[in-house]
Amino acid sequence: MSQDTKNKVVIVTGASTGIGFAIAQFFINKGSQVVMNASHPDRLKKAYMSLGAPKNVTYVAGDISLAATGKKLARMALEKYGRIDVLVNNAGVFAPKPFLEVEETDLEHFWKINLKGTYFATQAVVPQMVKQNGGAIINIGTVLVDHAIAGFPASAPVVSKGGIHALTKQLAAEFGKDNIKVNTIAPGIIRSPLQGKIGVENADSLAGLHLLNRVGESSEIAKTVYHLAQSDFITGEIINVDGGHVAGHVFG
Repeated sequence: MSQDTKNKVVIVTGASTGIGFAIAQFFINKGSQVVMNASHPDRLKKAYMSLGAPKNVTYVAGDISLAATGKKLARMALEKYGRIDVLVNNAGVFAPKPFLEVEETDLEHFWKINLKGTYFATQAVVPQMVKQNGGAIINIGTVLVDHAIAGFPASAPVVSKGGIHALTKQLAAEFGKDNIKVNTIAPGIIRSPLQGKIGVENADSLAGLHLLNRVGESSEIAKTVYHLAQSDFITGEIINVDGGHVAGHVFG
């Protein structure tokens, strides 16, 4: 993977809103060929049009929890652009729920989209990256894997994200010989539509969870994803992009 991502082929899942949209937009502006994915066709098309219907973008709707969707994304990238340089496994769901209230359907919901989606989308692109002798896979985890909050019970989604953290290390080891870099970004509180979905009306009210005393922006995650896509010597890392959320506490 060269230091320049212009004309590189990048797949971004969960790209219609929030962090995924910001990541896709960042790569598009850098001249990459981008395959955008999201589960909802109308929202995905709206996102594509809001970007100005760029010529360097293909959008493919599909439920990432289905292994067939990952295969479809890989196939589309190869048919349109002939290679796959970067996969960003951003698609995910998250919602708090007390441990004793979690039901089997809850666990399955998070496991299917977060962990299974990341697993099989990655499995779909790795053969091409092996053939190319190189590529970058960037997953989205969460700081809550390493820094739980007592007042925010989220065991069900966190265990699925924890699986992504573990998968990152395993794949980095297995495919290091093929020059495939695998890393995870663990965001802190990021201003995005997700906050409203989990009942947080004002994301800035959570600023005190971070040493920098502010929430993050989707563009800041996108910049880190882009850096990892460029890097030739970072792999197997869980990188906290969290304003100091994990590093320490504000007291007094």
